[in-house]
Amino acid sequence: MTPHDPAQRMSGALWILASATAFGALAIFARYAFADGMTVPTLLFLRFAIAGVFMACYMLATRARWPRGRVLVTLILMGGVGYVGQSWCYFTALQHASAGLTALLLYLYPVIVTLLMAAAGRQRLTRYRLMAVATAFFGTVLTIGGSVAGSPLGIALGLGAALIYSIYIITGERATAAAGAIPAATVVMLAAGVVNGGIALAQGPAWPATLGTWSIIFGIALLSTAFAMVGFFAGVRRIGAADGATLSTLEPVVTIALAALLLGETIGPWQLAGGALILAAVIALVRAGRRPTLPTPEPA
Repeated sequence: MTPHDPAQRMSGALWILASATAFGALAIFARYAFADGMTVPTLLFLRFAIAGVFMACYMLATRARWPRGRVLVTLILMGGVGYVGQSWCYFTALQHASAGLTALLLYLYPVIVTLLMAAAGRQRLTRYRLMAVATAFFGTVLTIGGSVAGSPLGIALGLGAALIYSIYIITGERATAAAGAIPAATVVMLAAGVVNGGIALAQGPAWPATLGTWSIIFGIALLSTAFAMVGFFAGVRRIGAADGATLSTLEPVVTIALAALLLGETIGPWQLAGGALILAAVIALVRAGRRPTLPTPEPA
């Protein structure tokens, strides 16, 4: 299968869309967990620790090769610094800006990824791709909606979350090419689990008190973390960071649809229009030709 194989591009797009669906369910799971008294640090620790241990057991059972050398260090930094830093910026921004503004700032990451990849010479900045990114972002604006009020600090933190996540995605493209999707995701989860565990311990953990809450935590860990992250890395490896980031804008559409189905929330006409725009961008990118890629580095 060559890098320009349409079947490879379709496979990558399907991985990203499956990942976006799983990530989109995270907010619904989290709503139930927080309603049962879970705190953010403990939730993040359990999310990554359970997912990381599950994937590590899979790695051992299948005798998969663990990343080594610089690739291993890169993946540890992606999980322990990148994922944790992005989460900290996002949740802190929510204290200084509205949820709508914070989400919109975070979803600038497809634009940032596309521009950074083009500046680095790793992605052709075609008119077609720019239109897809712009369509997806405008659709996100309509889908999320709500108040867009916030202080300068909240705006800075929201932009920081988007920038950190963009760097995480771009770095992950090459790290995944070298290590493979499953080993890369496993190391990232374990690193994020260790750092979040330290934060939870310092602030005082609040463990789940009921079997129902534990089931929610396992849903977050296995579906919205392990499967979602492996799927994202597998997709990015096939279609590239920029298109992968743009396809991931399906996440808020999934979240809103699940909120309407499970929580009884209302979907307004603007959200329907926004979802349609995002789906249009997704379909356009899925049908687009495969971008030229750099040679895949050998596993370290």
